[in-house]
Amino acid sequence: MAGPGAGGASGSDVYDVYDVVVVGAGAAGLNAALVLARARRRVAVVDAGQPRNAPAEEMRGFLSRDGMPPAALLAVGREEVAGYGVDLIDARVDHIDPGFLVHLAGGPVLHARRVVVATGLRDGLPEIPGLAERWGRDVLHCPYCHAYEVRDRPLGVLGTHPGAVNHALLLRQWSDDVVFFPHTMDLADGEREQLAARGVRVVEGAVKWLVVDGDRLRGVELAGGRVVPREAVFVFPRMVPRDALLFGLGCARDGNGWVTTDRFGGTSVPGVWAVGNVADPRAQVVTAAGQGSAAAFAINHDLVEEDVRQAVEAHRAAATAVTV
Repeated sequence: MAGPGAGGASGSDVYDVYDVVVVGAGAAGLNAALVLARARRRVAVVDAGQPRNAPAEEMRGFLSRDGMPPAALLAVGREEVAGYGVDLIDARVDHIDPGFLVHLAGGPVLHARRVVVATGLRDGLPEIPGLAERWGRDVLHCPYCHAYEVRDRPLGVLGTHPGAVNHALLLRQWSDDVVFFPHTMDLADGEREQLAARGVRVVEGAVKWLVVDGDRLRGVELAGGRVVPREAVFVFPRMVPRDALLFGLGCARDGNGWVTTDRFGGTSVPGVWAVGNVADPRAQVVTAAGQGSAAAFAINHDLVEEDVRQAVEAHRAAATAVTV
């Protein structure tokens, strides 16, 4: 584990106060750390090494980084923030106490003036054999991230989520050969009409498993034994935010159970920001990086206001002491 840098410990297991502790070293967390470090703030980034996009070989839609492996982006990002003096700590945060005391699992406690939670989310996949093994390869989710790479090929969409029909209608943009598998879904007449009008075939029957041969997806096998050849399958995962730290601090949720934030990522708890997929399931890598930057601006201004208040109080106290 890379430990905190200069400053030393104020006790056996509590380090000097950081201006900001960022939890999560994805695009959102690292970009927040980069901007804050350039504002000459003392920053630590704590990361447990579980990026959401680890199964993907490439990331797309990020200007100047299109096609770059996700791990390469994070490696470059870590190198950049380290160059500004950011402490990179490979550890898991167990919990955060109000104040803010950031407790590392089996390690020290970091004291922070402000906290950024950028812990992302995990994708919960339907329990269909073969799905998890091909995730991020030829079992995909985001059309804007992956559909161009499988354009004009036979595609399938699994009806395992209420948004699956819209998924299929959207994917028709990239291929003339899209099959929708309702699986256990009951399609409304209006949905069937939309799919037919869009040129999406509907193949009934519960999905048994994915057929893989030679380390390639070959098709979708139904419970009755029929195999429908497909070269890529899209599925809408159940997105589960890694938000325990936020709600342990008492941050408010919206009606869908996600943390509520303002446009800069500020939560209902003063001093706590949430950015990236932990707050926004639609955020791509480039979006998450932008959210981290916006949060860093807001955090630095918030810290400056606090610095000014403290300076004014000290100034007044000094003036009073001279007068007395």
